[in-house]
Amino acid sequence: MTDRITRRGLAASGLAFTALAASGCAAKDPLTEDAREMGDFRLGYNIVVTDKMKKIPPSRDATGDAWEAALTSEVERRFGRYEGARTFHVALAVDGYALAPPGIPVVLTPKSILVVTANLWSAEEGRKVLGPDQLMTFEGAGGLIVGSGLIKGAEAQMATLARNMAAKLQGWMLREPALFGL
Repeated sequence: MTDRITRRGLAASGLAFTALAASGCAAKDPLTEDAREMGDFRLGYNIVVTDKMKKIPPSRDATGDAWEAALTSEVERRFGRYEGARTFHVALAVDGYALAPPGIPVVLTPKSILVVTANLWSAEEGRKVLGPDQLMTFEGAGGLIVGSGLIKGAEAQMATLARNMAAKLQGWMLREPALFGL
Protein backbone atom coordinates (compact mmCIF):
# COMPACT_ATOMS: atom_id res chain seq x y z
CA MET A 1 0.00 0.00 0.00
CA THR A 2 1.38 3.41 -0.89
CA ASP A 3 1.14 6.74 0.88
CA ARG A 4 -0.38 8.39 -2.15
CA ILE A 5 -3.63 10.25 -1.71
CA THR A 6 -6.19 9.72 -4.41
CA ARG A 7 -7.97 12.66 -5.98
CA ARG A 8 -11.25 11.52 -4.47
CA GLY A 9 -9.68 11.27 -0.99
CA LEU A 10 -8.05 14.69 -1.37
CA ALA A 11 -11.33 16.24 -2.46
CA ALA A 12 -13.23 14.63 0.42
CA SER A 13 -10.65 15.71 3.00
CA GLY A 14 -10.63 19.24 1.53
CA LEU A 15 -14.41 19.51 1.79
CA ALA A 16 -14.36 18.18 5.36
CA PHE A 17 -11.68 20.74 6.29
CA THR A 18 -13.65 23.48 4.58
CA ALA A 19 -16.84 22.60 6.46
CA LEU A 20 -14.96 22.41 9.75
CA ALA A 21 -13.26 25.76 9.14
CA ALA A 22 -16.55 27.41 8.20
CA SER A 23 -18.31 26.19 11.31
CA GLY A 24 -15.43 27.01 13.63
CA CYS A 25 -14.84 30.53 12.33
CA ALA A 26 -18.39 31.83 12.30
CA ALA A 27 -18.62 35.50 13.21
CA LYS A 28 -19.65 36.10 16.81
CA ASP A 29 -22.70 38.17 17.63
CA PRO A 30 -21.32 41.51 18.91
CA LEU A 31 -24.17 41.69 21.44
CA THR A 32 -22.97 38.59 23.27
CA GLU A 33 -19.91 40.57 24.27
CA ASP A 34 -20.04 42.87 27.29
CA ALA A 35 -21.84 46.13 26.54
CA ARG A 36 -19.39 48.93 25.85
CA GLU A 37 -19.70 52.04 28.02
CA MET A 38 -21.48 54.82 26.13
CA GLY A 39 -21.68 57.46 28.89
CA ASP A 40 -24.40 60.05 28.21
CA PHE A 41 -25.60 58.38 24.98
CA ARG A 42 -29.31 57.81 24.29
CA LEU A 43 -30.57 56.85 20.83
CA GLY A 44 -32.96 59.32 19.24
CA TYR A 45 -33.78 58.97 15.55
CA ASN A 46 -32.38 55.98 13.70
CA ILE A 47 -32.43 56.86 10.00
CA VAL A 48 -31.25 54.68 7.11
CA VAL A 49 -31.48 55.79 3.47
CA THR A 50 -30.72 53.73 0.39
CA ASP A 51 -31.65 56.00 -2.52
CA LYS A 52 -28.06 56.13 -3.91
CA MET A 53 -27.09 52.55 -3.03
CA LYS A 54 -25.08 50.54 -5.57
CA LYS A 55 -24.78 46.79 -5.92
CA ILE A 56 -21.12 45.70 -6.19
CA PRO A 57 -20.83 42.71 -8.55
CA PRO A 58 -20.82 39.80 -8.17
CA SER A 59 -23.74 40.02 -5.81
CA ARG A 60 -27.16 38.71 -5.07
CA ASP A 61 -29.95 41.26 -5.28
CA ALA A 62 -31.33 43.12 -2.26
CA THR A 63 -33.87 45.91 -2.10
CA GLY A 64 -33.41 49.25 -0.41
CA ASP A 65 -36.34 48.43 1.87
CA ALA A 66 -34.62 45.22 2.99
CA TRP A 67 -31.39 47.08 3.81
CA GLU A 68 -33.30 49.81 5.65
CA ALA A 69 -35.10 47.21 7.76
CA ALA A 70 -31.93 45.22 8.53
CA LEU A 71 -29.82 48.23 9.50
CA THR A 72 -32.57 50.04 11.43
CA SER A 73 -33.24 46.89 13.43
CA GLU A 74 -29.57 46.30 14.27
CA VAL A 75 -28.88 49.93 15.21
CA GLU A 76 -31.92 49.83 17.52
CA ARG A 77 -30.83 46.49 18.95
CA ARG A 78 -27.31 47.69 19.73
CA PHE A 79 -27.99 51.28 20.84
CA GLY A 80 -31.58 51.18 22.15
CA ARG A 81 -30.41 49.79 25.49
CA TYR A 82 -28.42 52.90 26.44
CA GLU A 83 -30.25 55.42 28.64
CA GLY A 84 -27.82 58.32 28.88
CA ALA A 85 -28.71 61.96 29.49
CA ARG A 86 -28.06 63.20 25.93
CA THR A 87 -29.98 62.18 22.81
CA PHE A 88 -28.14 61.49 19.57
CA HIS A 89 -29.54 60.72 16.13
CA VAL A 90 -27.84 58.13 13.93
CA ALA A 91 -28.07 58.65 10.16
CA LEU A 92 -26.75 56.04 7.73
CA ALA A 93 -26.72 56.15 3.94
CA VAL A 94 -26.03 52.80 2.28
CA ASP A 95 -23.44 53.48 -0.42
CA GLY A 96 -22.88 49.95 -1.67
CA TYR A 97 -23.15 46.27 -0.93
CA ALA A 98 -22.20 42.86 -2.24
CA LEU A 99 -24.00 39.74 -1.06
CA ALA A 100 -21.91 36.70 -1.91
CA PRO A 101 -23.47 34.42 -4.50
CA PRO A 102 -22.75 30.70 -4.35
CA GLY A 103 -19.23 29.95 -5.53
CA ILE A 104 -16.85 27.05 -5.85
CA PRO A 105 -15.23 26.11 -2.50
CA VAL A 106 -11.61 27.22 -2.19
CA VAL A 107 -11.46 28.28 -5.89
CA LEU A 108 -14.11 31.00 -6.02
CA THR A 109 -15.31 32.37 -2.68
CA PRO A 110 -16.99 35.75 -3.16
CA LYS A 111 -17.23 37.83 0.01
CA SER A 112 -20.08 39.95 1.32
CA ILE A 113 -19.45 43.63 2.06
CA LEU A 114 -21.45 46.66 3.20
CA VAL A 115 -20.38 50.31 2.81
CA VAL A 116 -22.27 53.16 4.48
CA THR A 117 -21.79 56.86 5.11
CA ALA A 118 -22.43 57.59 8.79
CA ASN A 119 -23.42 60.82 10.53
CA LEU A 120 -24.15 61.44 14.21
CA TRP A 121 -26.31 64.37 15.28
CA SER A 122 -26.77 65.91 18.73
CA ALA A 123 -30.48 66.46 19.40
CA GLU A 124 -29.82 69.16 22.02
CA GLU A 125 -27.42 71.13 19.84
CA GLY A 126 -29.34 70.48 16.62
CA ARG A 127 -26.13 69.89 14.68
CA LYS A 128 -23.96 67.17 13.25
CA VAL A 129 -21.22 66.18 15.73
CA LEU A 130 -19.58 63.35 13.74
CA GLY A 131 -19.32 62.59 10.05
CA PRO A 132 -19.82 62.20 7.32
CA ASP A 133 -17.47 59.22 7.41
CA GLN A 134 -17.57 56.17 5.20
CA LEU A 135 -17.56 52.86 7.09
CA MET A 136 -17.04 49.45 5.55
CA THR A 137 -17.54 45.99 6.99
CA PHE A 138 -17.23 42.45 5.76
CA GLU A 139 -19.31 39.50 6.84
CA GLY A 140 -16.61 38.00 9.02
CA ALA A 141 -14.19 35.15 9.43
CA GLY A 142 -16.77 32.49 8.57
CA GLY A 143 -16.19 33.06 4.85
CA LEU A 144 -12.39 32.89 4.71
CA ILE A 145 -12.27 29.47 3.07
CA VAL A 146 -15.86 29.02 1.97
CA GLY A 147 -17.77 32.00 0.62
CA SER A 148 -20.90 32.64 2.65
CA GLY A 149 -22.93 32.31 -0.54
CA LEU A 150 -22.58 28.55 -0.22
CA ILE A 151 -23.90 28.35 3.33
CA LYS A 152 -26.15 31.41 3.74
CA GLY A 153 -28.96 33.02 1.85
CA ALA A 154 -29.06 36.75 1.04
CA GLU A 155 -31.23 37.57 4.05
CA ALA A 156 -28.84 35.87 6.50
CA GLN A 157 -25.86 37.63 4.92
CA MET A 158 -27.64 40.98 5.25
CA ALA A 159 -28.40 40.32 8.92
CA THR A 160 -24.74 39.53 9.64
CA LEU A 161 -23.51 42.58 7.71
CA ALA A 162 -26.01 44.84 9.51
CA ARG A 163 -24.95 43.45 12.91
CA ASN A 164 -21.27 43.95 12.06
CA MET A 165 -21.97 47.48 10.81
CA ALA A 166 -23.73 48.40 14.06
CA ALA A 167 -20.65 47.22 15.98
CA LYS A 168 -18.37 49.17 13.62
CA LEU A 169 -20.59 52.23 14.06
CA GLN A 170 -20.18 52.01 17.83
CA GLY A 171 -16.39 51.86 17.50
CA TRP A 172 -16.50 54.88 15.17
CA MET A 173 -18.59 56.84 17.68
CA LEU A 174 -16.32 55.92 20.59
CA ARG A 175 -13.28 57.41 18.85
CA GLU A 176 -14.72 60.69 20.22
CA PRO A 177 -15.43 59.72 23.86
CA ALA A 178 -15.80 63.35 25.00
CA LEU A 179 -19.08 63.54 23.02
CA PHE A 180 -20.59 61.11 25.50
CA GLY A 181 -18.98 62.48 28.66
CA LEU A 182 -16.43 59.66 28.79
